[in-house]
Amino acid sequence: MGEKKMVKVKILGAGSIGNHLAHGCSAKGWQVTICDVDPAALERTRDDIYPSRYGAWNNDIRLAAPDAVAEEDFDLVIVGTPPDTHMDIAAGILQSRPPKVLLIEKPVCTPDLERAGELLALQQKTGCFVAVGYNHTLTAHSRRAAELLADGLVGRPLTISARFREYWGGIFKAHPWLSGPSDSYLGFADRGGGAGGEHSHATNIWQYFAALTGVGRIVEVSAMLDMVDDGSVRYDRLFQLNVKTETGLVGSIIQDVVTEPPEKSLRLQGTKGFIEWQVNVDSGHDGLRYAGEDGRIVEELMAKTRPDDFRGELDHLGDILAGDAAADESPLGLVKGLDTMLVVAAAHLSSRQKKSVEINYEAGYGPEALHVMA
Repeated sequence: MGEKKMVKVKILGAGSIGNHLAHGCSAKGWQVTICDVDPAALERTRDDIYPSRYGAWNNDIRLAAPDAVAEEDFDLVIVGTPPDTHMDIAAGILQSRPPKVLLIEKPVCTPDLERAGELLALQQKTGCFVAVGYNHTLTAHSRRAAELLADGLVGRPLTISARFREYWGGIFKAHPWLSGPSDSYLGFADRGGGAGGEHSHATNIWQYFAALTGVGRIVEVSAMLDMVDDGSVRYDRLFQLNVKTETGLVGSIIQDVVTEPPEKSLRLQGTKGFIEWQVNVDSGHDGLRYAGEDGRIVEELMAKTRPDDFRGELDHLGDILAGDAAADESPLGLVKGLDTMLVVAAAHLSSRQKKSVEINYEAGYGPEALHVMA
């Protein structure tokens, strides 16, 4: 077992995700500093967001301007800023004071994939473990699903479908200082917003289950996006894909920002059975529904609170920091996050060109990896 010591955490961005992760890190006994370039954002965290969610402000959390702590070393740095700032901020961190672990909130970059390959090269050069915040891969029901699939529950996979369909009114409720999509990156697909970026959990969890069952990476994407473009915003409210993997498995992914009540689910059908994975079966549970070769349907509910959505992710990063988990086996690894954005980028290209798009992973993580099929 690795030696347990105080973990120093710096969180860049005092928005909703920054507060969630600050609370989660503090609950683990870690030393947390939240930074934001906007003093009003830090005040809002202390006086409004954090106490309204967790009952009271935690005086053990330090609030600071980024420049005030620029010369300090941290074990874990979390980038919780808008997606179109991720690459520049992350590259700057790795070029100056790389931490042991760098967590970038999803999506890791914008659909143009700018600087994605450069960030991967910097990770390899520095040895820092760079993670992307697709936390649903490490929740209790995801871990249970992995166990069932490892035991051969469904047989040979036939198809996978994933859905993250959620009206984004809840996002703006969590960010009351925003009046709507035009006030942030959310209303702009090219900045990492819209359904493709904001709900890319669906694409990522599809890829996660594909990896668990050995059906390969997504290599072909056929997409239809419903774009909203009224002069003040330009985003995809519906992001609908048919995909094919390296082994020929065909499946589907749907993400939207209009469905209410929300649906966050995945179904994997195999030759011997199926498994259904669902986030928020009700307000206090995630769940699995599955059957094997005997046809007996089993339902399992996993009790959870909103902080539990991030607990598995932070526990996992803590294990990596302590040397108790192998970084190269992590479902949060940078390559996996970039694989997700390759699919998102391919979807945008496919929808624009009204043709299927091939992904060539050997070409790296840039537009050159995408080929419009004849």
